[in-house]
Amino acid sequence: MSFLLEGLLSVTWQQLVMYLVGIALIWLAVEKEYEPSLLLPMGFGAILVNLPLSGVLDQLVQGKVPAAGIIEWLYKVGIESSEMMPLLLFIGIGAMIDFGPLLSQPFYFLFGAAAQFGIFAAILIACLMGFDLKDAASIGIIGAADGPTSILVSQVLGSNYIGPIAVAAYSYMALVPIIQPFAIKLVTTEKERRIHMSYNPKSISRTTRIAFPIAVTIIVGFVSPQSVALVGFLMFGNLLRECGVLNSLSKTAQDDLVNLITLLLGLTISFSMRAEQFVNPQTIMIMALGLVAFIFDTVAGVLFAKLVNVVLRIFRRPPVNPMIGGCGISAFPMSSRVVQRLATEAEKGNIILMQAAGTNVAGQVASVIAGGLVISIVSQYL
Repeated sequence: MSFLLEGLLSVTWQQLVMYLVGIALIWLAVEKEYEPSLLLPMGFGAILVNLPLSGVLDQLVQGKVPAAGIIEWLYKVGIESSEMMPLLLFIGIGAMIDFGPLLSQPFYFLFGAAAQFGIFAAILIACLMGFDLKDAASIGIIGAADGPTSILVSQVLGSNYIGPIAVAAYSYMALVPIIQPFAIKLVTTEKERRIHMSYNPKSISRTTRIAFPIAVTIIVGFVSPQSVALVGFLMFGNLLRECGVLNSLSKTAQDDLVNLITLLLGLTISFSMRAEQFVNPQTIMIMALGLVAFIFDTVAGVLFAKLVNVVLRIFRRPPVNPMIGGCGISAFPMSSRVVQRLATEAEKGNIILMQAAGTNVAGQVASVIAGGLVISIVSQYL
């Protein structure tokens, strides 16, 4: 009885807040189906790590010697010491991606690169708000709309806010269908959203598809060595997909590996969601800055596409639908589907899905490269 009372009396108001946060994440996963494979374990993990005297953090061996609990152990082995879980997840993500639309129209990569502007804008704003450089850089990566990249960058740079950054990154990924339409409509007219685009894909040879992930890894390795782990695992997953001799492994990476690692990652990252680390004013600021970065990414991509149209008009070439520039974030394939829905709303029968998908996969690669560049640049000053 005394042990029971000790647990109840040791609950803090911050822990009660985290119970509500955990329940909210579970509700979003179950009721709204927003990234359920990650938000569900993350929400449940947020409750687990904030229970008083929680055994998932500390275990008593023979009644007195403390040992790491399962979630703390997973965090130290899978994220803190090796970044293993986010990197393994990239193999599965790479196996899911068809780079055909991008290889057919390589200029889509320019839109993907332009849509990373929000990352660097958020870094600057975070520095002006008083965050130190490593935390500001980690917060800015939320704008990539790529959860594994956000976790990896914040861990490598030693950010003090890994938990809030992970929650913000995955929450905004899940909220793409809500946030992006607002941001895109903010900077486009209905006439622009009705622009049709012809799609005449070139035939991409098997050799080109196999050579692409190898070439990208080598080039990025020379240009930004800190990106090799991120880009290399992503491209290895794509190589599994395209080589044609490991179809069973490719399917396993896309399904079983992604699902298992995502589930474990959700539970593991909850180690950084302990009340004493999570419930503070900085968390609210991080969520706000993440939203700013996300919106800036979308707006920058759209505005860049509109600038491209100015050039195309000079050369009397057909314009692009500027909405595809907003697909340059990493949330594949959600962002391309959102843009297609907006195009259909503007004019029934306006199909720009493949062009949007080309920009979307370009954004996936560009966001990973941006994460590596941020690590490389910031590491020079730490």
